[in-house]
Amino acid sequence: MSQQNTVGGKDTLVNQLLVIKLAFLGESTVGKTSIVHKFVNYEFQENREQTINGAFLTQKCRLGDKIIRFEIWDIVDRKSYHTLIYRNAHVVVVVYDVTNVDSFDKAKSLIRELKSQVDPKVVIFLVGNKIDLSERQVPTEEVKDYALEFGLLFYETSAKTDDGIRTIFTKIAEKFVSDDSFPAEENVD
Repeated sequence: MSQQNTVGGKDTLVNQLLVIKLAFLGESTVGKTSIVHKFVNYEFQENREQTINGAFLTQKCRLGDKIIRFEIWDIVDRKSYHTLIYRNAHVVVVVYDVTNVDSFDKAKSLIRELKSQVDPKVVIFLVGNKIDLSERQVPTEEVKDYALEFGLLFYETSAKTDDGIRTIFTKIAEKFVSDDSFPAEENVD
C-alpha cells in the first residue's frame, strides 16, 4: 500500500483524485531507481541492484484539495520498453548523472526520440542526479540552456541526500492540479 504525503504544505479535506502517470528514463546507473525509491519509500541504498525488467511503484500525495496518485514506471535502458510505457505517460522524467557526460548525451538522444514520438501535451522533465558528488562533468548552465531551447523543465537532485526529490514531484503535481482540462476522479480511499 502506498503512503500518503502532504505536498506543498497544505492538509485539507480531499475529494478529488488526480492520477498522474510518470515514466523515468535514462541510462543505467544514473539513479532513476534511487530517485523513485527515495520519493516512495524514503530510502536510499548506496549499492542498489540494477533494475532488470523495470519497476512500477505508486505514491499518493496531497496538494490543496486534491490527492495525487503518482503511477511511476522506472524503465530499464532498453528501447523496446521505452515506447511501451511512455506513450501512456503524462510525464516523462529523463535522468542523467551530472558526473557522466555520456549519460547527458544519452539523455539528449532520448529527448529527441520523445519529441518525435509522444503527444506534445506530455511534460518532459530533464533531471541531473548525483549533485552530492564532487566530480561534476556536466555544467548546470549548459543543461539549463539546453532545457530552455527544447522546452523542458529542468531540475537537479541527489537521491542520496534528498536534495530536489520532493521538488520534482511537487512541480509535477502543481502542473496538473492547475490544469482544468486534466481529468479528476472521485477519491474513494
